[in-house]
Amino acid sequence: MKRTLIRTALAALTGTATVAALGIIGAQSASAHGYTDSPTSRQLLCANGTVTNCGPIQWEPQSVEGPDGFPAGGPADGQICAGGNQAFAPLDNPRGGNWPAQNLVAGANHQFSWVFTAPHSTSKFEYFITNNNYNPLEPLTRAMLEPQPFAVVPFQGQPPFRYTHTSQLPTNKQGRHLILAVWTVADTPNAFYACHDVIFGDDNGGGGPEPEPPACEAPAWSSGTVYLGGDTVSHQGVEYRARWWTQGEEPGTGGEWGVWQPVGDCDEPAAPAFTTMAFGSS
Repeated sequence: MKRTLIRTALAALTGTATVAALGIIGAQSASAHGYTDSPTSRQLLCANGTVTNCGPIQWEPQSVEGPDGFPAGGPADGQICAGGNQAFAPLDNPRGGNWPAQNLVAGANHQFSWVFTAPHSTSKFEYFITNNNYNPLEPLTRAMLEPQPFAVVPFQGQPPFRYTHTSQLPTNKQGRHLILAVWTVADTPNAFYACHDVIFGDDNGGGGPEPEPPACEAPAWSSGTVYLGGDTVSHQGVEYRARWWTQGEEPGTGGEWGVWQPVGDCDEPAAPAFTTMAFGSS
């Protein structure tokens, strides 16, 4: 009798957990995702290959999601462009001020464009711009931004998969700046963030050459070594992280869902040169 009661209770608990899990899965699948493509956002520059060594954001530019309520709330200073996501930290890296920048005209009207992979009920779109304290050599902070957005676009309902609106750019801006776009979702406590490097006035807009990748810090991959999940290696100019136990599986050959997850490009040290020695005859 006791065993029957226990089995009944376990079955009830299992059913409840299954329903809860399905509810969570459903909520995740309905969550919003999107990014800006005008101006060109940092996450899009990573996704289209213009900028390399970006990490996971290159595969999911639509996922820069963080707490809403910016600037009173939201991501911490220095983590704003990544929405507070450590996995997307390369978006906060100033790269020596060399992010490719788009030329804009101060005071002109601009068509801001969003691409949604999962559009969702929306509250508003906001656009902030850096002030005269902006330093493109440092990660973005609130102190670098004007206190109020230069454009606020209220929105009720769910936007289409591509949404474009026209807003006036701020006046009296010159040189390199950063525009922060914030898309606030209506029925969750989250928002999506996108940073855009722009130049007002005369400049080639290129932002300088792409910085050299950092030196490889992870040890070189060895076919005879056993690697555990989380171990990192470098191989042919790329650093990888193991998803699970592996041995003998060459990084870069397993496809997107293989054991080795690319972390970013790195600069491998040159092989030592061989010195030819001349020996005289006795």
